[in-house]
Amino acid sequence: MSLRERKQQRAREAIVEAAHDLFAERGFDLVTVTDIAARAEVGRATFFRYFGDKQEVVFADSGRDLEAALAEVEHTWNDRPIGDSLPAALAYVRALLLAFVTQLVQRPSEYRAYERLIAEQPELRARSLVKQRGYVDRITAELTERGVGLEVAALAAELGMACYFAGRVVADNDPSRLLTAIEAAFDRLCQEPKTGARVSDRSTAGPR
Repeated sequence: MSLRERKQQRAREAIVEAAHDLFAERGFDLVTVTDIAARAEVGRATFFRYFGDKQEVVFADSGRDLEAALAEVEHTWNDRPIGDSLPAALAYVRALLLAFVTQLVQRPSEYRAYERLIAEQPELRARSLVKQRGYVDRITAELTERGVGLEVAALAAELGMACYFAGRVVADNDPSRLLTAIEAAFDRLCQEPKTGARVSDRSTAGPR
């Protein structure tokens, strides 16, 4: 990373940290872009170089966490074909989302503050839904790049995100319970309703 890139990264991180500190101190509605820029010791033009508005700062880390999870899963799935197998595609999505959530729960105080902010602000809830839709699209695209047909890729991505949301509900957004709840949702999805037999064998479907 060049010196310029490091400076840009530090400026962006300073803006994000300043914004979250101010949101916690004053409440989201009472914080302006000017306030955030002043706290971060940057100009308004610098703020808008990285973020379109103060709402976007709230989601600053979401895309980064997903991309980091994709990179992590790449190491274990690089040479494993998925084909058009829905169980294998689901196993991949499971591994990806668990890697993603593992990053979130390692920062429990940030996770709680983020969820509280989203819950309190209707405009942020609406934007959160758009971001989550983007997760589905990104996972679908990743699967198709791995040779999975669009129908299977889209279905696996949608089902995986459904398990993610179900786990959030069951865990009541408690970061200490979130991983277990999401894993349980995937386990339930991959069982036959009547017999309890698994739809796929994990040993052949790929790593968790």
